[in-house]
Amino acid sequence: MLLAGCATQPAAPDLTEPPGAATRVEMVETIRAAGVASDDELEVRPLREGAVEDLRERAQALQAQGDYPQAAALLDEALERHGADPTVLQERAEAAVLVGDFDAAERFSRRAIEIGTQVGPLCRRHWTLLEQVAQAQLAGADAAESAGLQSRVDAARREREACTVAAPARY
Repeated sequence: MLLAGCATQPAAPDLTEPPGAATRVEMVETIRAAGVASDDELEVRPLREGAVEDLRERAQALQAQGDYPQAAALLDEALERHGADPTVLQERAEAAVLVGDFDAAERFSRRAIEIGTQVGPLCRRHWTLLEQVAQAQLAGADAAESAGLQSRVDAARREREACTVAAPARY
């Protein structure tokens, strides 16, 4: 019985909205809007296996219904099948934002940056997520933390701007 008392469950994500910041849904809408490709830019689209694509589609449907924890679980399953897919990692990062787990969101997005392309719409989504997370944390920060968080916001904005690269000329 004493050992059972020592076992701890992981902390549940904070489902309250950060004061003075965008809601988590608004944050994800901003992130996804940054990933809309223009006709004249370079965009890399990886091929992926059908099972992973099915899990992604089911997760998107659950997110549309507001079932964010279950959508995150499906994306975790997709990552178990193919953990080196930057798109799935980014979608999992966005799911983490929706459930209020900003630390996990940052981890997933940074991993996607490490293994993904450094240009294009997906790149912009990575850096916009990092910017949004830092802004949300900035809204609840004290004066000592604010400078570091503002620096992270500014750095993410610079990196996001560097993601847009014109497509090569086609003749």
